[in-house]
Amino acid sequence: MELTLLTVPACPNAAAFEEQLAAALAGHPGTVIRRQEITDEQQAATAGMHGSPTLLIDGTDPFAGPDQPPSLSCRLYRDEAGRPRRAPSVTALRQVLEAARHD
Repeated sequence: MELTLLTVPACPNAAAFEEQLAAALAGHPGTVIRRQEITDEQQAATAGMHGSPTLLIDGTDPFAGPDQPPSLSCRLYRDEAGRPRRAPSVTALRQVLEAARHD
């Protein structure tokens, strides 16, 4: 499984996302997360970035809607109650990571 975290320079949500992702990956030592900084719309489109930060699992953003366009904008995620958050919950991240392991 290949994990890539896409961010814009100085993304205010990147640290929170990385903390949540680290917690979700606890118990999976050796998992490599590639980080890529995106600086323009063309790079965002090519990389599959739907706002910063975006996690790609094997090249796919598991949190993007089917028609969600590429974007350099600041990205917020919704928690289980629908409230906006800087990052997906640890539970949501574990779910998408586990689903990817079984694909």
